[in-house]
Amino acid sequence: MESIKASLDIAAPVRTVYNQWTQFEEFPKFMEGIESVVQLNDNRLYWKAAIGGTIEEWEAEIFEQKPDHSIAWCSVSGAINNGKVDFFPLSASKTLITLCIEYEPQNIFEKVGNVFGIVHRRVEKDLKKFKQYIELRGVETGAWRGNISFSSHAVLYKKYTA
Repeated sequence: MESIKASLDIAAPVRTVYNQWTQFEEFPKFMEGIESVVQLNDNRLYWKAAIGGTIEEWEAEIFEQKPDHSIAWCSVSGAINNGKVDFFPLSASKTLITLCIEYEPQNIFEKVGNVFGIVHRRVEKDLKKFKQYIELRGVETGAWRGNISFSSHAVLYKKYTA
């Protein structure tokens, strides 16, 4: 398993930043290589991405979601992709987000890209694009404020991140 951790400050309130992050189907607007994200239900997402010249598809399940605090997920089909994003209010108008992703490179392009830090730079670039997206808009495009907590998936996630 490979790990990536990236953080940055966003000039927007934590509620706005969190609400926008819950709009998963808009991820292709600021994430390079993501072709589509379909929210199947409150906690299940179908992803399609162009990675290293190939199309990869997977489903991910959100097993922890606390409004204005965190969202954690693990893949349930396709490529292994697990992670968590945390939201920290720095002031009434500034938020720190920290994104941790763990993944298993699937092909030679992903393995080479990992060795040269390409994947890490892509994640950092995508976070910066998210920052620009929400700061330029000033408001979120929607929100989902529900709580999710599935302890069995948390055990699986901890296994991958240990």
